[in-house]
Amino acid sequence: MPRANVNGIELEYEVFGDEAAPPLLLVMGLGAQMIAWEDDFCSQLAARGFRVVRFDNRDVGLSTKTDGPLPDIMACLAGDASSATYTLDDMADDAVGLLDVLGIPAAHIVGASMGGMIVQTIAIRHPERVLSLCSIMSTTGASDVGAPTPEAMQELLRPVSTNKDDYLEASVRSSKVIGSTGFPFDEARARSRAELHYDRCYHPMGVARQLAAILAHGDRTEALGKVTVPTVVIHGDADPLVTPTGGEATAKAVPGAEHVVIEGMGHDLPEGAWPQLIDAIVTNTSKVKIKEPVE
Repeated sequence: MPRANVNGIELEYEVFGDEAAPPLLLVMGLGAQMIAWEDDFCSQLAARGFRVVRFDNRDVGLSTKTDGPLPDIMACLAGDASSATYTLDDMADDAVGLLDVLGIPAAHIVGASMGGMIVQTIAIRHPERVLSLCSIMSTTGASDVGAPTPEAMQELLRPVSTNKDDYLEASVRSSKVIGSTGFPFDEARARSRAELHYDRCYHPMGVARQLAAILAHGDRTEALGKVTVPTVVIHGDADPLVTPTGGEATAKAVPGAEHVVIEGMGHDLPEGAWPQLIDAIVTNTSKVKIKEPVE
């Protein structure tokens, strides 16, 4: 797959669909590789008339990994994020740099979880590069909304192992804790997907750096009030990791945003929810016309 030199790093990326179609950028969440946007999901979006771009964020997958000391996560949780290696601003700039490399002046942007925070930040920092905004199972960064349940927080902060079998067991367990309760859970499929991610690139240190980037970023609520592009906020009513108040607050913060609640969806993208997710994304994109390139 191709790699793009952006913002002082390299990003691994992949494109689905017609190169002449309206561009749609997918941004994934904490510690998740771009393949968490599954091939069939991307192909279905491409079939709806988009040039779909997915990529590995820095410190995950096949994109550049950061060297040096890890952030102090407990200090970050306590309010001192001075040890963070970078912030969501940097990760938003990475994504915009990828658009530059691909010659895309503006795109529909879709982000899940931390990816939702990143696309919100793109819309704030680079409004001219955004056609429409879709934030999925994410939040504003305000401390009083979207807080995880104790069980989900325990899973998020659980020590990781580099042993493959241990990783697979932990991944399946995590899927059960934070995943969708309203859609069938296929343990064999969850294990197979975890193995695919492990074999492609297992880099647990990146999770700490990305988590610190989230904690260092602060509250976007006021800045989201200046977002003017068509926006849809999608959240599952059974999400224990970013609880539904996060989506509610995001939709309230963005003027005119549509709030779509998917019954039974947790902190994942179950295949059974894809029709609702894709329809909501496409409907939101239909509210804006493609901008002509600036000469």
